[in-house]
Amino acid sequence: MKRLTLSFALSLATALPAAADMLPGYDRFDVQSVHRARPIAASLWYPAANPTFRAPIGENPIFRPIMAFMGPAVAEGRHPLVLFSHGSGGRADGLGWLLSALAGRGAIVLGVDHPGSTGGDSSPRRSVDLQARAGDLSAALDQILTDPAFAPFIDEDNVSVVGFSLGGSTALNLAGLRFDGAMQDERCTTGPDAADCWFFKRGGVSFASVPGFSADARDARIVRAVAIDPGFGGAVIADSLRAVTAGVHLVNLGDAADRIDATDVGPDGNGLAARLPGATYSVVAPANHFTFLAPCKDGAEAILQDEGEDPLCSDPEGAVRTEVHDRLVADIAAALGL
Repeated sequence: MKRLTLSFALSLATALPAAADMLPGYDRFDVQSVHRARPIAASLWYPAANPTFRAPIGENPIFRPIMAFMGPAVAEGRHPLVLFSHGSGGRADGLGWLLSALAGRGAIVLGVDHPGSTGGDSSPRRSVDLQARAGDLSAALDQILTDPAFAPFIDEDNVSVVGFSLGGSTALNLAGLRFDGAMQDERCTTGPDAADCWFFKRGGVSFASVPGFSADARDARIVRAVAIDPGFGGAVIADSLRAVTAGVHLVNLGDAADRIDATDVGPDGNGLAARLPGATYSVVAPANHFTFLAPCKDGAEAILQDEGEDPLCSDPEGAVRTEVHDRLVADIAAALGL
């Protein structure tokens, strides 16, 4: 019996990873909110106290997954909390490369799948309701801060938000920026390529007629916001620039020639980085907007071409997606103080 017990213990020790090889913990839950008819799907990435079984997260025919431990205990201590907002047509788990990396730097990362603007459920009319998107994250924050499994491990004074593309607009909305629907409609008339217009115009959207586009969704619990290639920067209400109390960091992907006009917050674009008091700004290049997405599987580019989809796996010359991701993790983590 002693020999069997010792043998089992040795085999278990061999199977478990060393501390340096620990994967992040991962779990899913539903967020209840008064502004949504159904629960909002959410997921958590966090520092794990111990290993459990490994599982691939975010895998599909196009993108490679990220491995995580399913539902382990949370590592001791109080950790910064980072809320995450995905882009139009995305999902939080699809950007696990970033969420897992931030968890690896000690943060608990909470992402939601915004109803009406996820893969397979993407409507122009519902996507433009920034107030509802921001409300998804505020509701998730309310819930996680009362969850007995996670609340004791969260530093409530260190809550940040990170968003990409439309999620970047959502992050800025949570930080206190507001957007002018009439101004956005005018920009769509005079310069649609520079104003995030085509997807919404195909849905017959009038930005001025959607109250949630211009709403004040500021959440005072947010102390930092990072927006990567955010949309609608040219339609920011000037008075709201001075209402932002969270520290804001803006990121553009690619040099000016490789950027989407609508997300360019630099001097050659809508200039939001210079207009927002106290904001910091960085450029990660070579890259383009889609370089932010997960690494693609072999043959994925051909699949997208055959199906007439956006070039989600096509990066500009000289860009190595995994290397760009490493630079982005370092940049975002520094802005969050991780």
